[in-house]
Amino acid sequence: MSKLPKKPYLMVFGKRMNLFFKKVFQILENNESLLVAGFTLLLGGWQDGATAVCIWILGRTVFVANIGDAKAVVARSSIVDGSNNHLDELSSLKAIVVTRVHKAIYPQERARIQKSGGTVSSNGRLQGRLEVSRAFGDRQFKKFGVVATPDIHSFEVTERDHFIILGCDGLWGVFGPSDAVEFVQKLLKEGLSVTAVSRRLVREAVLERRCKDNCTAIVIIFRHK
Repeated sequence: MSKLPKKPYLMVFGKRMNLFFKKVFQILENNESLLVAGFTLLLGGWQDGATAVCIWILGRTVFVANIGDAKAVVARSSIVDGSNNHLDELSSLKAIVVTRVHKAIYPQERARIQKSGGTVSSNGRLQGRLEVSRAFGDRQFKKFGVVATPDIHSFEVTERDHFIILGCDGLWGVFGPSDAVEFVQKLLKEGLSVTAVSRRLVREAVLERRCKDNCTAIVIIFRHK
């Protein structure tokens, strides 16, 4: 799913960004192994894992990298009017998912897992237990095909793009992409800061929608001149 920018000077940088993100995720994976080893000693058998999504904004180009089921969603309008007035219309923004979820049940991931000697059970889980196929940690599943190699791509921000929501699976388990965009859009219309909006989004997920998983959210607004 890797997509590089069309501008010539960014194409070279884009290729380097691919290598950069892969290197960063690999470093995190290596260091994470040391942390997990420490937690295993302290907590007795702790071997959980974590997914991730991150972005790098360079000018008007957004580079996105993710592993597992953490997602990034862009709020995009169907019109360009040079202002933020269309935030007043709750139906005007569309949710565009700009990440690819990695689950063991998906054909491409299943094939990679099976090539590594792992199996995907009838319940769609790796070795009958793990739903995601890419993650930091989950050390007991590494030999069966769990990797921390991210999907990396990029897109050009236009005046149609208003904000982006980054969230882990706990958030997306109780919020659909369109639902989250509408919720954030409504709060921004009320004049809340992005920090307050992010906190309200998590609070809504945990307290009102009864999210039972870990829940993290970041909202970033695209400013247009």
